[in-house]
Amino acid sequence: MIPEAREVHLSRKDRKVLEACCRSPVTLQRDLKRARIVLLAAAGRSTRSIAKEVGVQPRIVSLWRHRYADHGLEGLRDKPRPGKQPIYTKTTDKRILKLLDKPPPDGFARWTGPLLAEALGDVDVQYVWRFLRSHKIDLAARKSWCESTDPNFTAKAADVVGLYVAPPAKAIVLCVDEKPSIQALERAQGYLKLPNGRALTGQNHDYKRHGTTTLFAALEVATGKIIAAHSKRRRRVEFLDFMNSVTAAFPDRKLHVILDNLNTHKKNEHWLKAHPNVQFHFTPTSASWLNQVEVWFSILQGQSLSGTSFTSLKQLQEHIDAYVNAYNDKAEPFVWTKKKVRQRRFKGRRITQL
Repeated sequence: MIPEAREVHLSRKDRKVLEACCRSPVTLQRDLKRARIVLLAAAGRSTRSIAKEVGVQPRIVSLWRHRYADHGLEGLRDKPRPGKQPIYTKTTDKRILKLLDKPPPDGFARWTGPLLAEALGDVDVQYVWRFLRSHKIDLAARKSWCESTDPNFTAKAADVVGLYVAPPAKAIVLCVDEKPSIQALERAQGYLKLPNGRALTGQNHDYKRHGTTTLFAALEVATGKIIAAHSKRRRRVEFLDFMNSVTAAFPDRKLHVILDNLNTHKKNEHWLKAHPNVQFHFTPTSASWLNQVEVWFSILQGQSLSGTSFTSLKQLQEHIDAYVNAYNDKAEPFVWTKKKVRQRRFKGRRITQL
C-alpha cells in the first residue's frame, strides 16, 4: 500500500540546486532520479505518474517525497548504514604487535605468518599477512648495524669529511685500504638449456681454488683514479711497500692519507718520519665506511669479480689490473653529499643476548 502523497513545496534556492543537478553530466544516476522525483512532485504530479516517468517503483517516489518534505535537500542524501561488524579490530592488531615482541617458539629462528596465526589461535593467517604489509613489517628481512663506540668519533669524522669537502691547497688526498684474500676460483660457466627450452646463464656450484691475492688500493679523491698493487699477505711490511709506491707516484707533493684502524696502519712513526710530506688520518672505530676506497671495493666486486672464473692466480691479478686500467680511463670523483656527520646514540634500543 502506497502512503498518502505528501505535498512538496520547493524554495527558489532548492529548485536551482535540483535543476542544476539534473543538467550536470557528472551527476550520479541515483541523485538524478531523486532530483527529478522532487521536481515532478513539486509540479503537482501524482506518485504513480512520477514512478512511471522516472522508471522506479511508486514506493521509491513516496520515500523521497517524504524525505524531502521532512528534511529538505539534506534528506535526499543516503543515511549512514551500520554495515557488517569487522571480525578483527585494533585489539587484534595490538595482540599481533605484542606477540612480535616475544621470542618465537622453541626451535624457530623468527616469527612467520603461520606461526603468529597459530599462536593467536583465533586470527586467520591472511589477516596476519595483511596487517604486517600495512605496517611494513618484514619478518624475513634482517638488517645489520654498527655503532661506533669511539669517544672521539665527531672529531675524527670531521677531520676525514673535511678532507673530502675542503682539501688543503696543493695537496693530494688519498683513501688507502686493502681487500684481502681474493680467491682465484675456477668454475664451469656458460648457458644451460632447460627441458622446457628456456636458457639460463650462470656457473656451476663446484669450483677449484688456485690461491688468493691481497689487493692494496689508493683512491685519489680529486680525480677518482686508483693506484693498485697485489701482494700475497697484508702485513705491515706489505702495507709500507705499497705506501712507498704511492709516494713515488706523487713526488714532492703533500699527501693526506685516509686509513682505517687496522693495526698495520698504525704505529708507523718511523716510516712517517722518513716521509715528512705524508700525513695519516684515521677513520673512527667501526666507521671504515667513511673511507671512500671502500665504495670502490664494492664497485670492483660487483663489476669485475662476481660471477667470474680463473684458472690461475696470475689470471686473476691480470683481470683486476685490466679492470683498474679501464676504470681509470673513465674515473670520476665521488661526491660527498651528506650535510652533517654527528655522533648519535640509538634511543630505546633493545639488544637481546642469547
